Amino acid sequence: EIKHMDKHDDHFRDKDVNSELRAMEIFVEGFRSSGDENAMDVSGQLGFERPDVNIGVDDVHQNDEDTSSPLLSVRASPQDSPDSRASTNVTSDQMNRASDLLMAVSVSADTNKTRITDLASSAMEELLKMALEGETLWHIDGDGESLNGFEHMKEFGSVDATLREIMRMVEVGGPQCLPNLEPNDESPSECTDRPMLPKELEEEHLHAEASRQIGLVSTNPASVVEWLMDVNQWSLVFANIISRANLLQVLSTGVDGNYDGTLQLMTVELHLPTALVPTRESHFVRYCKQLGYGTWGVVDVSLENLFPYPASGFRRRPSGCLIQGMPEGCSKVIWVEHVAVDNRLVQSIYRPLVISGFTFSAKRWFAALIRHCQWLATLRARTAPTHDGVLLPQAGRESLLKLAERMTRSFWGDISACNENQWMPLPIRGAEDIRAMTKGSIPVPGMPPSSKIVFTTSIRLAVPPKRLFDFLRDEKSRTKWDTRLFGHIIRELAYVINGNNPENRVSILQVNATPEEVEIFYLQESFSDDIGSYVIYAPVDALAMSGVLNGGSPEIVNILPCGFSILPDRPPLNGHGDVPGSLLTIAFHIIDLASTEEYIPPESVKTIFKVIAETAFLIKAAFTSDNVQGNLAGGIKEKKKVKMDTDIESYICCIVAIRQQIKIG
Repeated sequence: EIKHMDKHDDHFRDKDVNSELRAMEIFVEGFRSSGDENAMDVSGQLGFERPDVNIGVDDVHQNDEDTSSPLLSVRASPQDSPDSRASTNVTSDQMNRASDLLMAVSVSADTNKTRITDLASSAMEELLKMALEGETLWHIDGDGESLNGFEHMKEFGSVDATLREIMRMVEVGGPQCLPNLEPNDESPSECTDRPMLPKELEEEHLHAEASRQIGLVSTNPASVVEWLMDVNQWSLVFANIISRANLLQVLSTGVDGNYDGTLQLMTVELHLPTALVPTRESHFVRYCKQLGYGTWGVVDVSLENLFPYPASGFRRRPSGCLIQGMPEGCSKVIWVEHVAVDNRLVQSIYRPLVISGFTFSAKRWFAALIRHCQWLATLRARTAPTHDGVLLPQAGRESLLKLAERMTRSFWGDISACNENQWMPLPIRGAEDIRAMTKGSIPVPGMPPSSKIVFTTSIRLAVPPKRLFDFLRDEKSRTKWDTRLFGHIIRELAYVINGNNPENRVSILQVNATPEEVEIFYLQESFSDDIGSYVIYAPVDALAMSGVLNGGSPEIVNILPCGFSILPDRPPLNGHGDVPGSLLTIAFHIIDLASTEEYIPPESVKTIFKVIAETAFLIKAAFTSDNVQGNLAGGIKEKKKVKMDTDIESYICCIVAIRQQIKIG
């Protein structure tokens, strides 16, 4: 059972937060006076070039055979962990700034070792204060908290530095001259003694975001620390936030065979589930320290504050978490996020949500941690009957959950604005917010390799997120928006619930062209938390599904994830509750025989536009006019159905085998 902070629990509300924080403060009482007992030894090394995607403006070939998941051998992943996007190898094109930063460390290692060590130590001090401080520093914001910016500046010296500079200017009469602003005049300004303003004033385009979340997770502190300090596990656990993470250099390896005292240089790219919001990139130092028995601190702080490199649009001020062991194998986590970011490139429909700090808040990181704990608990459970009495075999359930997790993580990576995704707008009037890209090729039996194409868009709907989520995840509503399945019969054959919420589940959907004719299966995962919701699905043919349910490796099943991500169109009032509108991202992943990795022909572009425009229209119509939706459905459902190119006898045998593997009652 996953335990988390209940927003109605008085132990975590209002002034009682202080008493909860004092319990942890006992464990870190002597930290500030401990000095440099654990000296950090500096050693280690550092470690992208993508083909440009040219979208042109002859024939898209997307049928059930192409999208029915033929078997494909793919790279194996760590145990209990689907495919990872993290790497400890860094290529030159994408990581040139990371190489520069590492070069700065290498050129004068002794000097920079001290600077980085001091930066990490002071960041841990600040994290401790921010994590343990009560109502003076933090405002209660629904079931989370937001920072009192003025109190923070007073506490950590920013206001004092600014006031001192202003007072000095006043005492000397202010700047007695102004710089020469004449563009054609190269003569120096008469005033050569201009005061240097604090960094906070120099970063005029950076907007501060800060938040704190407190809660319980059902895992021990050592596991949480390992997930944070191992870059591959960190990327997997927080795959809905992290596009790419790399370990640049380990400066200190810790002591006693654990992560206590570990100091490492890292880089990360963070995303929202949409191609319309730029990612956030940062190079930072991560420092881990054991603060007491069963209590740990892990802090990040940007290196951009230390090295004079080109201005960055995103900086991590001291951020991280304190983890304290609790009874029954649980951990209490205090998560703090504090960043400075330039949001000027965020598209207008996302701007209110992003600039509020809601999208990258501590609540989102903590929700991802909870989700991973739920997934592990479900994966390791000996039995997991559903409310309807459906019981999947243990081996089959594990394979199904791992396949669903690989599908979900692939979807998150496919729809973001990360550097790896070379999005191009469709060259069609009115399609400016639709993005498309090729994602390599896939072998098709008896045919040349075919290109995989991902295309996506984001729209605003005047529908509450919860209502939209329920509509899209319900198999009974599917024929209202999925043009390929008009006239089909869809039912949920089996499902596994993730966590305590029955809406968070992995489902097997069976699609029948007629009551007697099974056409295809869909693997679907639906998930919702305090930040947003996802409905992600992929077609899986009978042979592949039979293998998975029989305990076969999920890594050999080819998955083309499609689906939706849902965010509120504005921050919820007081941090919780429903909002009247949603931001819906729609994404499709198809195989196109006509396209290449470098070129999408005009007919394919038109098909992409038609598919995504029709889907968006039908979803809108479902909440506005049943007549309009019904008329469109009636005009399309007579289209020819393409049957799977499989021997009918072996296909029927697979169907029978699947039904035998799913035990009813």
